[in-house]
Amino acid sequence: MKYLHTMVRVTDVEASLRFYRDALGLEETRRIDNEKGRYTLIFLAPPGQHETPVELTYNWGPEVYTGGRNFGHLAYEVDDIYAFCTKMQQMGIVVNRPPRDGRMAFVRSPDNISIEILQKGDALPPAEPWTSMPNTGSW
Repeated sequence: MKYLHTMVRVTDVEASLRFYRDALGLEETRRIDNEKGRYTLIFLAPPGQHETPVELTYNWGPEVYTGGRNFGHLAYEVDDIYAFCTKMQQMGIVVNRPPRDGRMAFVRSPDNISIEILQKGDALPPAEPWTSMPNTGSW
């Protein structure tokens, strides 16, 4: 068995690209516009890891997605969780579960998909403002 990709449905391509590409730093590796099926597939992956993409599926007809069509979360490893979370905040993205432990944080995409951010290697030493920052919303 070989892992291929994870698919999440999105409702706004530009907002989703701003999140997954611009904020998370994923690269677009492939795009398929299917006029007959009325959908667009956009594959994004971490730099140098194009074999582990996330597939953003945009259905051209309006549709509301609820919990029954969602799943747990995506997870990405970063070199410096504090710097990464600072960047997210600077882009206006709420860090729902701050990296108080220097190891793990959660943010949400524009379509409310939970994204887990994990520190590469050992946890960083606890540091402010993260240590005393409360959770915001659900993650």
